[in-house]
Amino acid sequence: MPRRLTTVDVFTATPFQGNPVAVVLDAEGLSAAQMQHIASWTNLSETTFLLPPTTPDADYRLRIFTPVSELPFAGHPTIGSAHAAVQSGRVAPRQGRLVQECGAGLIPIEQMGEGRFSLTMPPAQFEPLNEADTHELRALLGPGAGSDVPAVLVDVGARWIVTRLADPAAVLALHPDFARSATLERKLRATGVCAFATDPATGVVEVRSFAPSCGVNEDPVCGSGNGAVAYYQRQLGLLAPGSAYAARQGRCVGRDGHLRLTLTETGGVQLEGACVTSLNGTLTDP
Repeated sequence: MPRRLTTVDVFTATPFQGNPVAVVLDAEGLSAAQMQHIASWTNLSETTFLLPPTTPDADYRLRIFTPVSELPFAGHPTIGSAHAAVQSGRVAPRQGRLVQECGAGLIPIEQMGEGRFSLTMPPAQFEPLNEADTHELRALLGPGAGSDVPAVLVDVGARWIVTRLADPAAVLALHPDFARSATLERKLRATGVCAFATDPATGVVEVRSFAPSCGVNEDPVCGSGNGAVAYYQRQLGLLAPGSAYAARQGRCVGRDGHLRLTLTETGGVQLEGACVTSLNGTLTDP
């Protein structure tokens, strides 16, 4: 049975500049093993599978796979899959709103305009790193990774080790030891590591996300990672409720993604970005 497959570049309005997600629009009947096989074959950061919802409160259900594992939630696949679902006519927003069902629960999504969506991040849970794990994190990230602000494990469905560096130049200069990073990620049951710094002149936050234990050495533009960074800044008092800022990611892997994040007054984080479809085709069943 041929199935419709579309690839959406997320956090950009320019094809081939964001983070692509492959979306299988007709995923009914595929087993989890078949989904994982397809995700390994596409070899993108994530591949998603659109399914009917199991609750009347949702418009559709989404399963999200990296090349080696399934995730309960991820940001760029959520936004890209919403774009694909609407563009293909699979779902229609109600007053500009959608609800996605996934492993992390129900995710509210809002269509902000043509090819632009925002989502409400799942609530975060925080776990400080102990001294030994913090030392290992600094060592695997290499020179320039030191900070007087503690690293924290931020769980938003995906679990990110978040660390702040001195400035954007230090973030862009990182050359992580991916084998050591994967070992630390597995020890802490983490998805990966997010390093960030704020440009004092512009207020733009530079982010890089590494997830070698998930088969993705560097994620071009990471929605859940950016959401975890926003929660981290709120938790440590670096940003106040009601704050909004722009983030940039992907330049070290030839991309240029742009996001907008808002820290709501009620304790949440909203994540917003543009999408553009870069490929449409059909997929043969594995």
